[in-house]
Amino acid sequence: AEVKGVSGTWRDLTDNVNQLASTLTTQLRAIAEVSTSVTRGDLTQSVAVEAQGEVAELKDNINQMIVTLRETTKANAEQGWLDSNLARIGGLLQGQRDLGEVCRMIMTEVTPLVDAQLGAFFMVDHEEAVMRLRLAASYGYVARNHEVTFGPGEALVGQAAVSRRTIRVRAAHDGALTMRSGLMSMPPSDLVVLPVLFEGEMLGVIEFASVAAFSGLHLTFLERLVAAIGVALNTIQANRRTEELLAQSQRLAREMQDQSAELQRTNAELEDKAQLLSEQKGNIETKNREIELARLGLEEKAQQLSRASAYKTEFLANMSHELRTPLNSLLLLARLLADNSEHNLTEKQIEFARTIHSAGSDLLSLIDDILDLSKIEAGRMDVEPDQVDFDGVRSYVEQAFTPQADEKGLEFRVEVSDDLPESIVTDAQRLQQILRNLLSNAVKFTDNGSVTLRIHPAPPEADFGIPALAAARQVVAFAVSDTGIGISDEKLSLIFEAFQQADGTTSRKYGGTGLGLSISREFAALLGGTILVSSSPGAGSTFTLYMPDALVGDAIPVPSMPQLPASHSAGEPRRALSSLDLPLITARPELETHTVSPASRQLDGATVLIVDDDVRNVFALTSALEMHGLNVLYSDNGVDGVRLLAEHPEVDIVLMDAMMPEQDGYETTRGIRRNQRFADLPVVFLTAKAMPGDRESALAAGASDYITKPVDLDELIELMARWVNASDNSGTESQNGG
Repeated sequence: AEVKGVSGTWRDLTDNVNQLASTLTTQLRAIAEVSTSVTRGDLTQSVAVEAQGEVAELKDNINQMIVTLRETTKANAEQGWLDSNLARIGGLLQGQRDLGEVCRMIMTEVTPLVDAQLGAFFMVDHEEAVMRLRLAASYGYVARNHEVTFGPGEALVGQAAVSRRTIRVRAAHDGALTMRSGLMSMPPSDLVVLPVLFEGEMLGVIEFASVAAFSGLHLTFLERLVAAIGVALNTIQANRRTEELLAQSQRLAREMQDQSAELQRTNAELEDKAQLLSEQKGNIETKNREIELARLGLEEKAQQLSRASAYKTEFLANMSHELRTPLNSLLLLARLLADNSEHNLTEKQIEFARTIHSAGSDLLSLIDDILDLSKIEAGRMDVEPDQVDFDGVRSYVEQAFTPQADEKGLEFRVEVSDDLPESIVTDAQRLQQILRNLLSNAVKFTDNGSVTLRIHPAPPEADFGIPALAAARQVVAFAVSDTGIGISDEKLSLIFEAFQQADGTTSRKYGGTGLGLSISREFAALLGGTILVSSSPGAGSTFTLYMPDALVGDAIPVPSMPQLPASHSAGEPRRALSSLDLPLITARPELETHTVSPASRQLDGATVLIVDDDVRNVFALTSALEMHGLNVLYSDNGVDGVRLLAEHPEVDIVLMDAMMPEQDGYETTRGIRRNQRFADLPVVFLTAKAMPGDRESALAAGASDYITKPVDLDELIELMARWVNASDNSGTESQNGG
C-alpha cells in the first residue's frame, strides 16, 4: 500500500512537471515568435500568453519594448515626413521670382499634403495706402464675381494679420462655406489661418479648411512651413526691389553719361562761341535789324490773332443769322397753322403745329445760350446797370412761374424780407435771366411739394471771396429752394460746367442742354455776385444768388416807374427796366388760339415794306402780317427797297434785314434817312444777327428799333403798332405846327 501511494504521488508530480514544461515551452515559443517578428520590423505583434513569475516579467518587458519601439518608429517616421516635405517645398521655393507663381505653387502642393480640401493665399497689397490682404491664389475655392480683399481685423484673415498668431476653428458649420467637388458639396469641420511673417513684417495670410480634423503633424508642418514661406517671399520681394534699383541705377548712369556727353558738347560749343565773339562784334547792326524784323513779325502775329478773334465773332454772328432766319419762318408758319384762323385743320394737325413751334423754341433757346457763352468767352457781354425794385421782381416771377407750378400741382411762393432796401442797382435783364434759369430748373426737377424764392439780406459776416460782395454795403440773397430730386455731393461742382447735368439721364427725362447754370454763373460773376448751392438727393436743392446792392461803375439811374424817356436821334422808344417787364421765353411755350389784339386792330389797313433776301422769311412774315390786316410790300435787296419806298408813299413802316448781298440793311437804312421825306418813317431792323454791338450799329445807321429773329409774332405786332402810332402822332403834330 505504501509503494502504491508513493507511485501515485510520483505520477502526479511527473504530470505536473510535464504540464509545467509544456506551458513554459508554449510561453517561450510565443516570446520567440514575437521577438522574431520584432527583429523583422513587425511592431504590430505582442506576447499575449499568460505567465507567472520571471516569465511574466519577461513577457511584460518584451511588450513594453515593442510599444517603445513602435512609438520611436512612428516619431522617426513623422520627423522624416516633416523634414522631407519641408525640404521638398523649400526646394520648390528656391529660385522663384514671381510672387503669383509662388502662391499658386504653395496652394497646389501644400493643400493636399495636409489633407485639406480648401486653401487660400492672401498677399499684402503694398500699393494701397492702408494695408489690404488680397486673394492671390486658391485651391478648391469657387471664385465669386467680386475681388476678395480684407483689411486689418476684417474676418479671421484680417484678425490673423493684426494678432500675428495662428487661428484654428473647430465648430459646427452654419452652411456659409462649402467645399464642392464635381458631384457634391460638404461643409468643413476644421479651419486654420496662419500669418506669414518675416522679421515681424506682415507679408500675407494662408488659410486651409478640411472635412476632417488636422493632425498635430500637419499643424506642426504648417507652422514651420510659413516661416520658410516668409523667407522666400521676402527674398523674392527683395530681389524685385534690387532689380528695380539696379534698373534705376543703370538708367541714372545712362542719363549721367548723356549729361556728361552733353556737357562736353556744350563746352565745345562754348569754346567755338568764344572764338566767334570777335566776329560777332562786327555784326551788331545786322542783329539789330534782325531783331526789328522779329518785332514786326510779332506785331503781324498779334494782328493775325486779332483778326482770328474777329473772324470767330463774325462766324458766330453769321451762324446766328443762318440758324435764326429759317427758324423765324418755321416758328411764324407753325404759329399760323396752330392759330388755324381758317378752321380747316384737324386737332391732330394743330397739335403737330404746336409741337413744331415748341421744338423750334427749344432750338432758339439753345442758340441763345450758346451765343451768350460765346459773348462771355470773348469778353463782349455788356452790362447795363439800372434800378431794380423787389416788388417788380416779385411780380415778374409770380406771373411767369405760378401757371407752370399750378400745372404740375406745386406750391409756389415768393417771400421778400422787410429788411431789404427799396431797390438795388444791377443789370435787370441779366438778373431776370439768372432767376428764370434757377426757377425753371426748380419747377422742372420737382414733381411734388413746393418751389420757393426767398429774397433777404445775406448774413453780414458771410465771406464769399468775391471782391464786389466784400466791398458792397449790403449783399442781397435770392434763394431758390425746391423739394425735387436733389443732387449728390460729387455732382455739385459738375452742374455748373457747360453741357453738363448732375445725371446724364436727366437730359432725356427732363430735357435741357446743361447750359443754363453755366450761363447763370457767368452772369452772376459779371454782376459782381456768385451762386452757391446746397442739395440732398431726394430731398431737394437750394440755389442762392448773392448780389451786391449796387454795381461798381457808371450806373445810370432810371426812375422806378415805367416810362418812355426821350428818344435819341432815330426816335427810338425805350422802356425803363425797373419793373422787369421783358418778354419771357419759356422752355416749351404753349400756343393759344389766336385772338385779335388791340395792337392788331391799330395796324389794320397799314402798309409795311419788308426788305429781306430770304424768301422763306418773307413768305412767313407776309402770311402772318396779312392775317392781321396789313398790306405787305416786298423787296429782296436794298436798292429795290429804296425804289419801292419812293414809289409807295403810303408805306407806314419798314422791316429791314441786316445781312443782304451787295447792299446790306445798314447802308439801305442810311440811304432812306438821307431822304427828308422818310426822316420820321419807322425802320425796324428784323435780323438774325445777335452779337454785341449789332443793335448799336443798327441804331447808328438810322434804325428806329431792333428785334432779333426768330420773332414772337405778338411782340412784333405790338412793336409795329407802337411805332406806327408814334409816327402818325408825329405827323399830325407837324401838320398842326405848320
